Amino acid sequence: METLKFIFWEAMKTLSLVLVALLAVKSISGLKPAGLESHRGAGAWVRGVLYAITLALGVLGARGIGKDLAARFYYWGCQDDLARYETSGSPAGLTTAYAKGRRAVELRPGNLRYWRALSRSKFAEQQFASMLDDHAVFEALSDGRLEEEDALRFAFAHLFLAQYDQVIPLTQQLIRENRYYAEPYVVEGTAFLDQKKYHEAERTFLEVLQIFPTQEDAVRGLARVYFVSGDRTRALKVLDETSKFPFPPGPRQRFQDLKELYSEQVTARPSS
Repeated sequence: METLKFIFWEAMKTLSLVLVALLAVKSISGLKPAGLESHRGAGAWVRGVLYAITLALGVLGARGIGKDLAARFYYWGCQDDLARYETSGSPAGLTTAYAKGRRAVELRPGNLRYWRALSRSKFAEQQFASMLDDHAVFEALSDGRLEEEDALRFAFAHLFLAQYDQVIPLTQQLIRENRYYAEPYVVEGTAFLDQKKYHEAERTFLEVLQIFPTQEDAVRGLARVYFVSGDRTRALKVLDETSKFPFPPGPRQRFQDLKELYSEQVTARPSS
């Protein structure tokens, strides 16, 4: 539907441009400037100037439509490359996704969706610092209010760069605006865990698990909090209790692998 709307409006702009140009040419051809009736050369000169102005305006209009079309095609290409990457996991298309997203932004820097596609490609390529450089642009194009998807992506980028003082304000804002959005809790809990603020990390993971008991990352995060803080028994208990909930096979296998890892470390003894 979005594609059809874009094509429709671009077609309407093109038809309008052609119609206005035709009307302008027709009006100019019949123009007889006052006081120049007896000077055919002067009248022709005036009409020539007006034709030139009309042509210049037509070229500018066509150029604008061309830039709109090119930017949208680059945007679509970027989206397709990212979709293939997310489906297959192959990084082969990431370079082209970034190049296409960047070109779309260069052609139409005032379009937020193009910036968002570029941001996604930077995130996939782990260009976190470069992605964060665009934060001010997102705020300007969003009237100072970031959408959930954008704010969470920035929070992840700050987390991966160990900029924890920037993570918490973003996650707290997201949680205030939507307490049923699980991801900000996980990012915030992970930030606390990385800072060795185990009490705060435990509280955050427990809070999200009370709302979403099958949130895999929160379960793993809570188990890790207990493990790294020295309470391996509680870490194993967290993983054991997942049997009470309807987790898919993939997470269940990952929980089992984690239990085996923690159990090995519990029973391991230093060699003499």
